[in-house]
Amino acid sequence: MAYVDEAGFSLAPPVRSAWTLRGKTHKAQPQKAGRLNVMGAMFSSGGLYFSGTWGTMTSLAFVGFLSQLLKRTAKPLVVVVDNATIHAAKAVRALLQLPEFERLTLYFLPTYSPELNRIEILWRKIKYEWLPFRKHTRAELEGALDRIQTGFGKDYNLTFC
Repeated sequence: MAYVDEAGFSLAPPVRSAWTLRGKTHKAQPQKAGRLNVMGAMFSSGGLYFSGTWGTMTSLAFVGFLSQLLKRTAKPLVVVVDNATIHAAKAVRALLQLPEFERLTLYFLPTYSPELNRIEILWRKIKYEWLPFRKHTRAELEGALDRIQTGFGKDYNLTFC
């Protein structure tokens, strides 16, 4: 079984709060930063697999990701996903009918229930604990996510207690 979801990682962290002197107007300059969109799978066996793009996530990218997941196991694979448009698109359903996807079953979670997808906990840990809260270059952000993926289960651990 694999829990699959997407998350976006910005080069500049969001400004959550600010302060200014009483009577003064607070001015903040919005910064347009790049966004690394990551598709991830957390296996029930404890493994982790990421794939990222600086572009938009599409249903075809999702099918390609599923194909990569199947290459990582010889057994039948149940993939737990939410009801995002890219997961339930007609193109996805059509492509999943191909013979190379016969070992794969998509299990759709009930709507509005992200707490049932375990990878959501992983995204929160990465964004708010494991990544330094600062501005990154593209190479720094990609490198940090690679280190997390490589060190998952050794240097980076999740507990569900």
